[in-house]
Amino acid sequence: MSLTVVQRFPNLPHAVVLAIAGLISCMSSVTAQQALSACQPPNPGEFLLLIVSPTADNQKQLRNALPAEIKSSTCQYLSDTVTRIGGFYKIDDAQRWARYINNIVGLSGIITTKPADTPPPQTVTYNPQALGEGYAVLVDYFNRPELVSNVEQVVGGDVGFASYGQRPYLLAVYTTNQKEAYNTLQKLNERGFVAYLVDSRKVILLRSNVRAQ
Repeated sequence: MSLTVVQRFPNLPHAVVLAIAGLISCMSSVTAQQALSACQPPNPGEFLLLIVSPTADNQKQLRNALPAEIKSSTCQYLSDTVTRIGGFYKIDDAQRWARYINNIVGLSGIITTKPADTPPPQTVTYNPQALGEGYAVLVDYFNRPELVSNVEQVVGGDVGFASYGQRPYLLAVYTTNQKEAYNTLQKLNERGFVAYLVDSRKVILLRSNVRAQ
């Protein structure tokens, strides 16, 4: 790159040539980052592991740590550059790989999923209300009501009850602040909950407080 710049501008001082070369290099790097595509969502019932890997060195270390049969790709998730690893259909498998990567490479991971197609729940005691524009963080509680208090401890407040994709979920957070939603998602995943971030306009609020009578 420097040689090309010197050939184009033979009369410029050497320091100026180096500065131009550095600027061109930075512009190329920024262009490459902007070209990064958004991550593909998981298939219904699939658990997706997203490893935060913002640098080329992170991505190289991660590729070296993964077996050849594990397929991965680099993409954009919200405001982060991540390595997408799919193909998990058990939460335990995704969590095991997340721990392995953290131990070997030192990179943290996010587990997200999409509800499988199931019949609608037979719930008739609630007053459904559609949420507005924003972000909703949902938690799959696997029909274990005792998880409500655990989720409340993580989010530091009341937990709602909502429907998404014709399935009931705990509503950990509903907000228009993308960063707040993302941070809550990370906290829940780090504590081992099956949580994911969705468009709140597709969520039906059944109860604002699960403990409300």
